[in-house]
Amino acid sequence: MNATTYPVHVEATLDAGMTRWLWLVKWLLVIPHYVILVFLWLTFALLSIAAFFAILFTGRYPRVIFDFNVGVLRWSWRVAYYAYSALGTDRYPPFSLAEVADYPAHLDVEYPEHLSRGLVLVKWWLLAIPHYLVVAFFVGGSGIFASYTFEQGGTWVAGTGLIGLLVVIAAVVLLFTGRYPQQIFDFVLGLNRWVLRVAAYASLMTDDYPPFRLDMGGHDPGAARVGGAAVASPSGAAQTWTTGRVVSVVVGSVLFIVAGGLLTGGTTLAVADQTLRDDRGFFMTPDRPLATGGYAIVSEPFQLDAGAASLAPSPFLGEIQLSVTSETGAPVFLGIASSADAEAYLSGVQHATLAGLETVDGVETPLYREQSGGAPATAPGDVDIWATSVSGTGEQSLSWDVEAGDWTLVMMNADGSRDVAGAAAVGATFPALAALVAFLLVGGGLLLLVALGLIIGALVMGRKK
Repeated sequence: MNATTYPVHVEATLDAGMTRWLWLVKWLLVIPHYVILVFLWLTFALLSIAAFFAILFTGRYPRVIFDFNVGVLRWSWRVAYYAYSALGTDRYPPFSLAEVADYPAHLDVEYPEHLSRGLVLVKWWLLAIPHYLVVAFFVGGSGIFASYTFEQGGTWVAGTGLIGLLVVIAAVVLLFTGRYPQQIFDFVLGLNRWVLRVAAYASLMTDDYPPFRLDMGGHDPGAARVGGAAVASPSGAAQTWTTGRVVSVVVGSVLFIVAGGLLTGGTTLAVADQTLRDDRGFFMTPDRPLATGGYAIVSEPFQLDAGAASLAPSPFLGEIQLSVTSETGAPVFLGIASSADAEAYLSGVQHATLAGLETVDGVETPLYREQSGGAPATAPGDVDIWATSVSGTGEQSLSWDVEAGDWTLVMMNADGSRDVAGAAAVGATFPALAALVAFLLVGGGLLLLVALGLIIGALVMGRKK
């Protein structure tokens, strides 16, 4: 690179006689582009990761990936130029990765025959930090990919960066005078050129460090003239990215990410299945201390209909286990009864209803609704209302095959005395977990094969051409 040229070439020509008011609705008109660019940038990111490893091991940026990524930058620049990064034209941007000679905005990046294997490790984050700070000021964002690339999805219009401010000023002048101030246009083009150079550098497309320099105006120093506009001798390779190939690589990239999510979820659940079960095969919550000065602690009533009950015992929840350990040393009672029976038994009895958990300074604290009253007439173990119950000293565990109905969980001292305190936990066997793991891993693996087939197929077709 000499003193005046840089391998990223950004060109633009200001349209004459632009409509005064069209810029007010361009945010709506470019929505189709924004939607497509979301998927193109997702693919751009995925292919850039592949390019990173290719450069690291071979010192070369795969040409077919390079052409696609340059095409995404080019498409994005045309949309940005039409919309709120410049408002420099009223001509609707073409839906294409390729260079369009007669469109007033152009971008090209010279293909590097060799790239440094060492620089690829640091240039996109460490070396580019000074430029990221400058770009953040220009666009009002916090980073090149967070601020510039998603600008192509329209966030710059709401930003407070220098580019956005200048474009708003130019738009207001255009609205009242019908003219776009040339000096503002030149300055805005220089700022956008700086941002795009940094974007290409951070995307590993060149080892030449971006200059700290504003090349203002529509013409980029060192660029050639194509179709009456100045661009950088494009290779034309992006023309081989047909609609079919673009769709193939984009769909493949989306499926690749979905497959990654399925495989990650399946692997995580498989590890949990092998490491987080207790000796009896239950997944248990951490022990939570519960206490009341009354005679019982009860849960909110919970309802299970016939459908939930038929599904819960074996395929999903399986067997449910509740455990409690008395913190007073006295024998503890734990039981499940129909909500109507539990309400009748505790009518007129002082007790606390567990209403939820509140997190304070990272610590979960139980929330209760207190009910005044006296002592129960009968110890809990002496009444015949329990679907299942357990009592005794030490840790007490209660297992329950879920049934349809309205249910309430009751914790008391076994003798029915006041001041109930204990540490409680709940868990289930989740017998369907193994099948879910298999589904996620097999489904993710199949999707991964389809994704790789689509991506590799699109890239190989490009190489043949």
